[in-house]
Amino acid sequence: AVTADYSLIDAHTLRVINTCHQGSVTGKVKIAKGKAKIIDTVSNAKLKVSFFGPFYGDYWVLDHADDYSWSIVGEPSGRYLWMLTRAANPGEATRSMIENRVKSLGYDLSLIRWTKHS
Repeated sequence: AVTADYSLIDAHTLRVINTCHQGSVTGKVKIAKGKAKIIDTVSNAKLKVSFFGPFYGDYWVLDHADDYSWSIVGEPSGRYLWMLTRAANPGEATRSMIENRVKSLGYDLSLIRWTKHS
């Protein structure tokens, strides 16, 4: 039961609020608040995100649906990857399509953990 909410602070900065339930979908709610700076203003696809003061990490939108119903986000080293969907439980066809796109980007799918939602 994870959500990620993004909202504009100004033309180059976003507010990021990640929420999850620890241990299970009914577990204690944990909230992480951060901010993201757009570093590629041509595509708006490369950001630096911080949840810990002055420390920022790469957060690159690598692929997305035309309607933004799903997106693939990662960083250049390939150590971190997120497959995000607006639907809490995307259908098998959508999951498979996203996984194939992730593979084509060179990421190791064995490291992926799908989030459980109610």
